[in-house]
Amino acid sequence: MATLISDLWSEHRSRLRGYIAKRVRDTDAVDDILQDVFLKASENLQSLQSRGSIAAWLYRIAANAIADHYRSLRPWGELPDNVAAPESQRDYVAELATCLQPLIAEMPEAYRSALVLSEIEGLPQREVAERLNISLSGAKSRVQRGREKLRRRLLVCCDIETGRGGITGYEPRDKNRKCGCD
Repeated sequence: MATLISDLWSEHRSRLRGYIAKRVRDTDAVDDILQDVFLKASENLQSLQSRGSIAAWLYRIAANAIADHYRSLRPWGELPDNVAAPESQRDYVAELATCLQPLIAEMPEAYRSALVLSEIEGLPQREVAERLNISLSGAKSRVQRGREKLRRRLLVCCDIETGRGGITGYEPRDKNRKCGCD
């Protein structure tokens, strides 16, 4: 058994060390992790089912040892009492939704009714077409044009910041002008 372990070790040691070194920068830690892999392998060799999977088994042990190494580096100290809790994030979408109501109300009736049915009441455009007694393509056009008109009006009123998560902030462009966003 001892010769089997030393043969395995001499065959796989340099590649395992390279594998570990690519994932851990501290050279002393690399050698410590490599030693842990050797110890775990020698302790558990009898549990290995197939000799053909020894290399994969050694790399799995190495990956687990690397993860254990990084887990041990994680600071677990208590936070000081004076650390404030993070502020709750503003819901800019909900805030801007209240701005949209007056802007929609000022739109021409054809676009206003199409937007209210489609965007506020959540009706499918086919049903919007039926309710407005127009064709489906006409309803789609009205909704699209209404969205564009609303977008332009909102951008005249507010400076909107967007990011990966959608709207990340906004500010009324003119503090003296009332548009519902302030």
